[in-house]
Amino acid sequence: MMSDSFDVDAPLILAVAPTGGRKTKTDHPAIPVTIEECARTAAACREAGAAMIHLHVRDADLRHSLDAVTYKDAIAAVERETGGDMIIQMTTEALGIYRPEEQMAAVREVRPEAVSVAIRELCPAEESVVPFGDFLRWLAQEGIAPQFILYSPEECESFADLCRRGVVPYERPFVLFVLGRYKPGQNSVPADLLPFIQASGERMLDWAICAFGPREGACALTAAALGGHARVGFENNIYLADGTVAPDNAALVRQIVDAARLLGRAPADAGRARDHLGRP
Repeated sequence: MMSDSFDVDAPLILAVAPTGGRKTKTDHPAIPVTIEECARTAAACREAGAAMIHLHVRDADLRHSLDAVTYKDAIAAVERETGGDMIIQMTTEALGIYRPEEQMAAVREVRPEAVSVAIRELCPAEESVVPFGDFLRWLAQEGIAPQFILYSPEECESFADLCRRGVVPYERPFVLFVLGRYKPGQNSVPADLLPFIQASGERMLDWAICAFGPREGACALTAAALGGHARVGFENNIYLADGTVAPDNAALVRQIVDAARLLGRAPADAGRARDHLGRP
């Protein structure tokens, strides 16, 4: 996969995941939890070099939500603050609250530009394959760009099987390798990427990583060096590479941009990212 997909001139697509569905301002005072805070954070991260925002929204009690009206309002706010110069990726994350049919229904109502979908949540068993395939075909028809979240090398193999069976209707799907788990004390390291690469073999993929803890930046740069892309941000990590607490999400983006230039990977803006991923 590396030899086929690596291009020294390919732009580096950086996504920011600024809030997630779990953290609050007790975790960091700059965690954006309101629509307005998320929109301002998106603009700051775009200026720092992020082409995409992985957007979560909260309900009135600041809990994780997939409410379509809230999502539409949040997307409109981000578009206003960024001038439309950022890919806005909706999440379908269940967080123990939503069933697969509710997750997919939310996307159908919101109709975002992009969406992340976890294979383990939306296609956990054989009986899930047909509705999941129907959903993916609808995404393709609507021009909504999915990113497939894979939490383990075993999930890479399951995803490959779905591709072989024609359930995934994309020649070059965009995937996210999650290097670690949401648990206290989780600290990802660059070597965590290797089993995912091995499991993916020579299949043609566009891939990115997200990681946990202060080596998030090292993991992102390892991905960049191997031709991949990266997602960083307070959802998974609040620390800079030197172990100090980052002042905001933009600082996590900026340190990757600065270091990635040494690898010859200039950050993509939203336009180049859309072109690379085959988006209009």
